[in-house]
Amino acid sequence: MYCIRNVTEDLLWIGANDRQHPTFEATYPVPRGMSFNSYLLLDEKTVLFDTVDRSVQAQFFENLEKGLNGRKLDYVFVHHMEPDHAATLGDLMIRYPEATIVCNGKVINLIRQFHCTDPKGAILVNEGDTLDTGRHHFTFVSAPMVHWPEVMVSYDSTDKILFSADAFGTFGALNGILFADEVDFDRDWLDDARRYYTNIVGKYGAQVTALLGKASKLDIQTICPLHGPVWRKDLGYILDKYAKWAAYEPEVQGVVIPFASVYGGTENAANILACRLAEQGIPVKMYDVSVTDVSYVLSECFKYSHIVFASTTYNNGIFVTMENLLHDLAHHALKNRTVALIQNGSWAPTSGKLMAQILEGMKDMKLLEAPFTLKSTLAPGQESDLDALAQALAASVRGEEPSVSAEQEDKPHGFVCKICGFIYEGDALPADFVCPICRRPASDFAPLT
Repeated sequence: MYCIRNVTEDLLWIGANDRQHPTFEATYPVPRGMSFNSYLLLDEKTVLFDTVDRSVQAQFFENLEKGLNGRKLDYVFVHHMEPDHAATLGDLMIRYPEATIVCNGKVINLIRQFHCTDPKGAILVNEGDTLDTGRHHFTFVSAPMVHWPEVMVSYDSTDKILFSADAFGTFGALNGILFADEVDFDRDWLDDARRYYTNIVGKYGAQVTALLGKASKLDIQTICPLHGPVWRKDLGYILDKYAKWAAYEPEVQGVVIPFASVYGGTENAANILACRLAEQGIPVKMYDVSVTDVSYVLSECFKYSHIVFASTTYNNGIFVTMENLLHDLAHHALKNRTVALIQNGSWAPTSGKLMAQILEGMKDMKLLEAPFTLKSTLAPGQESDLDALAQALAASVRGEEPSVSAEQEDKPHGFVCKICGFIYEGDALPADFVCPICRRPASDFAPLT
């Protein structure tokens, strides 16, 4: 049976919710499901705003039929061609052949690619073009790479509604609610909104900032996204969040500690560091990157001002789940963070150097000090070094000048075997030294950098 809600007197929500698929885009866990929003305007001309994913097409077409109530479908505004919003567009064109598609030139090309058809009589619009449907007057605004190149949004100047495509969306099924003011958004939805933004759109901060600039010139009273609740109150709340996320500014002055630990030594060091930070009143979160999906950890790295990456060395490299997180952060263009590193390795702790190399390729990532190194487990006497790291992090979080000891600044001293990664600690490598792991001579060692 149909399931419809009114956004305004003549604008209907006719979307649907999917709670059966465990992931979105075959990647991101959605334990609370996913909403796919579509809207229907009943003006002198009827307008459908985007279609939906195939997973909910039966509900969508039933809703559309009920919403039209025998009327002709005049226009279909296609804001975004990603299949979670356009997979059912081909079926729609068969069911409603008289409907005119309104889109830009890039959308037309993608319709040809996805649906192997050329929509006849489509109205192509560009930045600033307008279209009247009777009482309502629409202006089209380009939003390239938020988060596909063809994306546009549309603004109804009559009711002051922005149809925002994927912008301002969130993970999660709607569960009967439609509006953000019907829930405690900060408590129940913000984490999913942040995780949606950072993972889906986070790479494109500059493009989101550009769209926010265009939106600031419009008198917007309602935002209708393609996922998640509709915004009709307190729009400044979500606009401020987007402005901060797009600028890669942290929401919380605190420390998040993602760690990768096989036998517990690295986790123990991370736990002790977290305790020392909490004792100083510093907000701190910890995540085992082998247990928590990377999408959650990435979102928290966007949220917090400081990050401590703690990883064991594995196959002479970074432990695989930590390496995945670091590459994901780099691909999502995270910047403007202060970072510290903890590395572990029973005979060749090299993960710190390799993590630092990834971070060096990211913008405005400040490495607080040299990697803190442990071999297998914390050794007697290292607790004071870990305390010093906690002090430096706490001072940085508070905006104070961190104090780094000369001993810490001078680390590391030694030589690394180029074959197996074994580290010889000391200022000079004996000429007759032989690697105890792979039996290679001193000539196969290089100074630590």
